[in-house]
Order: sequence, then C-alpha cells, then structure tokens
Amino acid sequence: MSEASRLFDPLGLVGPVIVQAKIFLQELWKHDCEWDDPLNVQLQEQWREYRRNLVGLAENAVPRWVGTSDSNKFVELHGFCDASIKAYGACIYIRTIAADGSVHVHLLTSKSRVAPLENLKKNKKSLSIPRLELSSALLLAHLYEKVTKNIHIVARCYFWTDSTIVVCWLSSSPSRWKQFVANRVSEIQHVTKGSDWNHVAGEDNPADIISRGMSPTQLQYESRWFHGPNWLMLDRQYWPDSKKIDESSIAKADLEEKAVVAVLPAITPSEIFGLRSSLVDLVRLTVYFRRFKWNSSPANRSDKKVGHITSQEYNEALKVLVKQCQRESFPREFADIAKYGQVQDSSRIAGLNPQLLYGMLCVGGRLKNAAVSDSRKHPYILDHHHPFTRLIVVYYHRKYFHAGQQQIVSAVREQFWPTSVKNLVRQVVHECVQCFRVKPKIQDQLMADLPPERVRPCSPFQKVEVDYCGPFYVFYPQRRARAIKCFVAVYVCLATKAVHLELAADLSTQAFLATLQRFTSRRGKPSLIMCDNATNFVGARRKLDELAQLFTSQQLSEAVLHQTAED
Repeated sequence: MSEASRLFDPLGLVGPVIVQAKIFLQELWKHDCEWDDPLNVQLQEQWREYRRNLVGLAENAVPRWVGTSDSNKFVELHGFCDASIKAYGACIYIRTIAADGSVHVHLLTSKSRVAPLENLKKNKKSLSIPRLELSSALLLAHLYEKVTKNIHIVARCYFWTDSTIVVCWLSSSPSRWKQFVANRVSEIQHVTKGSDWNHVAGEDNPADIISRGMSPTQLQYESRWFHGPNWLMLDRQYWPDSKKIDESSIAKADLEEKAVVAVLPAITPSEIFGLRSSLVDLVRLTVYFRRFKWNSSPANRSDKKVGHITSQEYNEALKVLVKQCQRESFPREFADIAKYGQVQDSSRIAGLNPQLLYGMLCVGGRLKNAAVSDSRKHPYILDHHHPFTRLIVVYYHRKYFHAGQQQIVSAVREQFWPTSVKNLVRQVVHECVQCFRVKPKIQDQLMADLPPERVRPCSPFQKVEVDYCGPFYVFYPQRRARAIKCFVAVYVCLATKAVHLELAADLSTQAFLATLQRFTSRRGKPSLIMCDNATNFVGARRKLDELAQLFTSQQLSEAVLHQTAED
C-alpha cells in the first residue's frame, strides 16, 4: 500500500501502470489477507516483478505541450471509456488542427478504478460487463466535466465506447431502463449535455489499455495510448461509422429494460371532480359527456345534440354533479330517507330538516308557497369536505370580484347549502393569491406617553376621571309602576384604577352635581376631575365656576367690611 501510494500521477498519464497496483491490492482483499499476514510465494513474486518493471517509467517521456495555440483552427476533445472484469477506466485526448492543416492528438488526462469486489458473504453478484462499461462511461462523463471547467477553448467533444449496449442505453430515455442503468444514464446525459456517444472497435479503443493494465516497458512503445487511434489523425470521413445501434441485435436480457404493463384502471364517477379546476369548465365537460352518451345511442341518431351549450343542458349537468356529490357524501342519509322518510337525529344534517326533491337532498323549511325559485326555497345540501363544494365557493368568490366572507356565504346559500360554509369560505379567501396581494397592510399607531396624572403616585381618588354608562331601567316597589330610565356615573382613580359608582336619575347637570356631592362626601374632594365634553359635564363646570366666583366675591366683601371696622 505504501509503495503504491508513492506513484504520484494526478493526470493519469501512466494510468495503465498504476491500475496494476490497484488490481494487486484488490487481489489481497479477495484472499482476506490481514495487514500483518505474509504473502504467499506467488503473490510475492508477482509484486517483485511489478516493482522491477517500474524502472522502465524513467524511460517514458510525455510532451507537456498538447498542441493548443491561438493559431489553431479547431480544438476537439475525444473521450474513450472501456471496462474489463478487473477494472474500468476513461481517457481524454485533445485534437488540434493547425492553420497549415496539420493535426495533433495528445493524451490530456485519464482515470481508472477497479471493479467492485464480489461479496460472497452477502450472496451478491458482481457487476456484469455491460454495467461495468456503463460505469466507465459515467467515469468519463465526470472526467469530462472536470476538464471543461479548466479548458474553455474546446469547440466540440466526442465520446467513444466499444459497447453497443451502452450506446443503446445512452441514446434512449432513462425511464426505459431499470433503476441501476436509469440512474447512471440520467447523470451521463445531464453532464454531457446531449453530446453524441459513438461506437468504436475494441482494438481502436485506447481505454482498453487502462482497463487491463500494462507494464512501463510495453507502454513506452504504445503510441495508441499517448496519441489515440490512428484514424484521429485523418479527416472525419475516415472515422468509424456512428450509425444508430440496432436494438434487435441485442439480447433483451442485456438491455435491462423495464417491464411495461398497460392496465386500464377502473374509472369511478367521483374522478370527474378532479378533471377540471373550475366549476364552469367542469359543468361544461359534463355536458359534453352527456351529449356523447346521448349521441352514441342508436335510438337518438335522428336527434343528435350539437352546437352551443344551452342553459337547460348546463343546469341539468349541474344537478347531475350535485347528485353525485351528495351520493358520495351522504350515503347514510339517502338510505334513511328511503327507509324511514327522514334522517336520524344523529345525522350531521338533521338540523336542516333535509328533504328529497328530484333525487337531491335539499334544505327543508316553510317557504313552500314563496314566489321564488325552488333552489332558493330549498337549497341543495353539500358537504364542505367534498372537492365539488370547494369549486362552488371558488366560483362565487371570483364571480363577485373577490368579495368578503359574508357576501360569499350569502351568495352561495342562494342555491347551495354547504355544511360549515363559513370555515370553507374563510379557507378559500385565505388561500386566494389575489386577495393576499391586495390585502391592505394595517399600520400600528404608536401610543403617546402617559400623562403625569397616570404615572405619578397620589392618594386614591385624588385625581379622577368620570363618565356615564347605561341606560338602566329601575322599577319602583309600587305595583304596576313603569320602568324609569337611569344612568351610572363611573369615577375612576387615575393612579390606582379604583372605581366608584354613583346612580344618576338622568343626564341633567343637577343629577351629575348630586352624584359629585355624594362622591366627595364618601371619597373626599379630588384635586383634578377629567371628563369629556358632554353637556351635563360642561353645565356642571359652569355651575361650579359661578359658585366659586360667588364665594370669592363674598370673601372679598367680608374682608373689606372687616378692614373698615378695624379702621
């Protein structure tokens, strides 16, 4: 392992030599050798022979310049892949055509991997040769992806493999093949971006060298590895013919094609509700179904229905859909009405007093003699869980230009009566994209700072607010007395939120002054009273101001008389 890791070749220029070390290490795993177990004589001699051959690497010379320059007319990439029982690999060549017409082909990079081990303990079979060939094609696609990220002057890329099965796989849709093949075909087609995969003969495939390995001495004289097949030096007309592979010449077992079974599913009437996403389209489709059934009957050949859809056909198709919806949602209720003439009390629609009219469940009531249509007197009962009910709600929501919930509920109930209709309408409005986009965004107003009276501590009811609530009706104890309207004056302490209630006979100023007198007698005289501009409060303030001026003038007169007496 240590000596194999010393072979540093990031470009894979001597990949056929390094792959031999990888294959030898895999052989050790097959023999279940531990790290400290000595190798047998045969394996020791095999490894010594490999080490002696490594001396020949010093004689291999690889040109660093691959022939690309600004004077080149064309630059192409050619990728080859191949697989064997022991390993698989891929190599990429760069082909340049100079201005003078000379062609240069050089090895750019290569990559190799050993084939997966055969796991005998878990009874797993090793990969088949076609699958290994497909794995080498995937390795070539990943190698091509890395190369194109660093080389941006490539005009076109060609991919070559000597497996006709792989070419057949890559030329078809991945959905045709089994999972193993489909996953790799899909990734290869995505990475190579629809480039053509061509077939090449095995003796002309340079990737065959890296898949089997080669000693350094033999690699030194192998021009096919360093410069690709000879026909790359020629014009394109001399390249191998890349006609489409005939699938009939390949065994069906090797193609690993999925077994396709065409089964006609049983179509139920309930599936019609999922054919259209609009109520109008669904009803029109039902009309055409009914027309087809009518016109297909031999008895109606002389009376075929053609042309535009009439309102009668539309209404009949709508009733057919309502009947089907009710049969799916309320089978127990139909059975109870047919047997007992009414639904059971435990039914969820028992409160609607359902009746069977024209084969449909309708809401009962006392509007039988009303001069309105039958659908308004007895709306059709629907289940809010059914998709047909949702189509109806969405139809009315759009018909009334995305109206609010109350208006939609009112419009729907003119002909239909869905259960839990408010919840369904709320859900439809909530999921509507147009309503969400135009929904106004409410701006939250910042509250002002609290006044000093609210935040500064003081005695209870020293600073109060007053307002009225009511009216209330009071009955006197006398017999046959009429109720008298009265109000309640609410005094709230600004600091402690304490509440004091006083009964007021009416909304007059005198009644308020009476409540104020009782309040001050119980709670003491406040230093501040706040209120709104009600007439009784304004009148009370005017009365108190007049009383204050009277007291002030009397005190001034007494002071003058007292001063005169002293003089």
